[in-house]
Amino acid sequence: MTPEQVQLVKDSWAQVTPIADKAAELFYGKLFEMDPSVKPLFKGDITEQGAKLMKMINTAVNGLDRLDEIVPAVQQLGARHVAYGVKDEHYDTVGAALLWTLETGLGDAFTAETKEAWATVYGLLADTMKSAAAQAA
Repeated sequence: MTPEQVQLVKDSWAQVTPIADKAAELFYGKLFEMDPSVKPLFKGDITEQGAKLMKMINTAVNGLDRLDEIVPAVQQLGARHVAYGVKDEHYDTVGAALLWTLETGLGDAFTAETKEAWATVYGLLADTMKSAAAQAA
């Protein structure tokens, strides 16, 4: 992950935050369309879950230039996801739904470079979560 990629992610995320509620709605709609089997993993109010997701992404994006500070929290999140029934393959679907959501929400501002930056960042965070999940299992 290059400094330029970090900046692309931060700049594009700044454009998403004003529409965070809509982005969360789009994300979960796409996620459940792509893999209906994950829907039962989400118990409770999906709007509340969406707000938590947006907050978590915001924290991760804001901490990208201080990875040593956010990695422990990302690892804990990955370990907790084991209890929810999350499997490694779910991370791929989540990543695809996230990229689709960003592309849909940002339109032309979601350039190929921005998409690559988000894919890199998501891959790093997802791999960290999966490693922690494997250790917790």
